[in-house]
Order: sequence, then structure tokens, then C-alpha cells
Amino acid sequence: MLNTMVDDSDPDTSLSQIEHNLQTAEAIRRDGHPRWMILTGFIHDLGKMLCFNGEPQWAVVGDTFPVGCAWSDKIVYRDYFGANPDRLQPALQTENGIYEPGCGLRNVHMSWGHDEYMYRVTRQYLPEEAQYMIRYHSCYPIHREGAYAHLLDNHDREMLEWTRKFNPYDLYSKSDTRPSLEELRPYYEELVSEFFPAKISW
Repeated sequence: MLNTMVDDSDPDTSLSQIEHNLQTAEAIRRDGHPRWMILTGFIHDLGKMLCFNGEPQWAVVGDTFPVGCAWSDKIVYRDYFGANPDRLQPALQTENGIYEPGCGLRNVHMSWGHDEYMYRVTRQYLPEEAQYMIRYHSCYPIHREGAYAHLLDNHDREMLEWTRKFNPYDLYSKSDTRPSLEELRPYYEELVSEFFPAKISW
């Protein structure tokens, strides 16, 4: 399915999502990282398949952010939130909102999109470092801009370093050179079968 999808929100590539995933994974592989991290690069954007189930791209791709508290000014396109009914709820427009300071991201609800979906589908099969990479790789307000630091705990601060380590592979492995799916398929089929059963719940 991802062979036919190009992410309209990504100005850095016109290749299909499967090609982007392979470029990311192959760059991680070239640098000698663990197999679970290579796998994470290969599947990190697989949640975009939601677009084939009736969701428009704008509801699936792009940046993510915490909900249930005030929106950071670091969120891209937050000026489009005018129609969001959360803005009319005073309790949801304070710094902490429905959360306690330092509650940890495990207790924070994230905006819905391909990251959150893929995290929920795969979390029982992958190391926690991979879970952070998948769930927060599009949450630039947190891992790049330092927003929402008041909600993080020490465990988050440690784990988010893996997200930061992953992010350059996601952003800077893109090129116009198309990877050969035919040649790479056996390697990635073996890699997927190492971590996942033959069937999982989507």
C-alpha cells in the first residue's frame, strides 16, 4: 500500500513512503545500529496506511503534540486550531491542563496520527527505545523545541535521547535515489519475522 503513497506534508521527498522507510532503515543499517533500530526505521511511518482506510492525509501525517493542556506555540500550524472545541474549555488551556507536573509522557494523551497508531499496534513487540522513536518522532515541539518539559519525568528525558538519535535518519536519509525493494525484501522480511509473529492486530 505504501508503494503508492507520497506524503504531501513532506517537502523533502517525492518518493513513496515505502522508499522513504527503506532509505531511513538502510541509513541506520549502514551505521551499524542494532537490528531493532533498523526495523524501527523500516516501520516508523507504516501508520500512514490509515490514509487508505478513509482518513485524509492532514489527519494522519505531520507533527504531533500533547492534548488535554494548553497548546505550545512551538506546534506547527497551531493557528489552524481555531475550530478545535478544546479552546473553549478553560481547564484544557492551562499549562498543565488535566495533568500533574512531571507526570511522565506515559500519562499524557497525544494527538492522533500515524505515530500514535503505529505505537499502539507495535508496542508489545519492540524495545521501549523503539517505542519512543515511533511514538514521538513527529513530536518536534517536545524533542526538538523543548516544549512541555514540565510534563516529562526523568525516564522520558532518558528515552527521548533515542528519539533524537533516530530523527536525523528520518529527516536526512532522503534522496532521489530509489532503493531496490526487490533486492532488499528478503533482508527485511527476515528482520520483521524476528520481532513480529505472522499476524498482528491492526
